[in-house]
Amino acid sequence: MAISRLIETSLPFAVSDAMSRVVSPYAYGPFYTNPLQPLAEKFHYKDICCAEGPAFFVCATNVRSGKVRAFGGDEITPKALLASACLPTLFQAVEIEDPDTGACDAYWDGGYTGNPALFPLYDADLPDDIVIVNINPLLREDVPKSARAIQNRVNEISFNSALLRDLRAIAFVQRLLADGSLRPGRMKNVLVHMIADDLLMRQLSVATKSVPVPQVLHQLREAGAAACDAFLSAHGDKIGHEGTADLAAMFG
Repeated sequence: MAISRLIETSLPFAVSDAMSRVVSPYAYGPFYTNPLQPLAEKFHYKDICCAEGPAFFVCATNVRSGKVRAFGGDEITPKALLASACLPTLFQAVEIEDPDTGACDAYWDGGYTGNPALFPLYDADLPDDIVIVNINPLLREDVPKSARAIQNRVNEISFNSALLRDLRAIAFVQRLLADGSLRPGRMKNVLVHMIADDLLMRQLSVATKSVPVPQVLHQLREAGAAACDAFLSAHGDKIGHEGTADLAAMFG
């Protein structure tokens, strides 16, 4: 994609990319501010995180323990949102206080341990279907050769690993239910669906994730709507009845 290559070769991106590799976000001292904080503070938490309506979860990675934490309900605050998007080369870890113990834990982006974390959705009171919208391509046919292409693929694999781990667990439970090793009702039979435009996402490099170019954002919005329409046309009647993601083939 031309715009992706243009961003990668631009001087501002090259400088910021180099700086993120050698300069810690802690080097700014008292002058550091998280540029996402004003946006996170404008979020309508009472409307989105209330008991009525869809369940909403945000996950982050505990820096000290390396474990995933899923925030839900009243736990979702501006700090929780900032933690869920905290790339450690760009932002200082977000400190969140535990209301029960008073201790503070530091958090990074949830993608390192759950991208997204699926386990909160296994609750028996929630629908059986989980629809995953892929933003990182799972498969690339070509082996990356350039330094930037290698970095981009490492980024994709790292952020896909947690999702693949959860999907493998779902596939395992499905096999146990199918062959009778697990009695129906003991564990939830999750129906997995995936919406993706891997052709487009393979054309976009890691540079487009940190530089909000209007043309790219517009193309992503259009591609997302088209992918959703295509999924509903092909599989809409299967929602609630059977999964459409071929997990057996994915992990075969």
